[in-house]
Amino acid sequence: MQDLLIDRTAKTPQVEFLALEKKLTLAGRSIPENSIQFYEPMLLWAQKFFAENPSKVEVHIKLEYFNTSSSKCLMDLLKRVEQSQCDAEVFWYYEEEDEDMEEAGEDYAAIIQLPFKLVETTIDD
Repeated sequence: MQDLLIDRTAKTPQVEFLALEKKLTLAGRSIPENSIQFYEPMLLWAQKFFAENPSKVEVHIKLEYFNTSSSKCLMDLLKRVEQSQCDAEVFWYYEEEDEDMEEAGEDYAAIIQLPFKLVETTIDD
């Protein structure tokens, strides 16, 4: 299966979905004009990837900001991970002092039944 790689822009995050490494990473800002259209390739990739029954998966969310429509798409992606029944772990990164992103991670952790690790970072990380 091919990796899904999308370069970061001012409005969209960098996407690195690596099949062999079993690692899904989003990093940057997620405020696309059309979130559903932007996230659709990720959801399709995840559907195909999880159909292959990976044993373990790491999800790394390193967003500095996301809008409401991106929030829904992130939930859809995390739900696919949750439903895969594989051994998955989510790493939610937030900058120190960014209480909004920390709380967002806590909210997802309360909804999604996966191990969640909140990882505080500094701006230099």
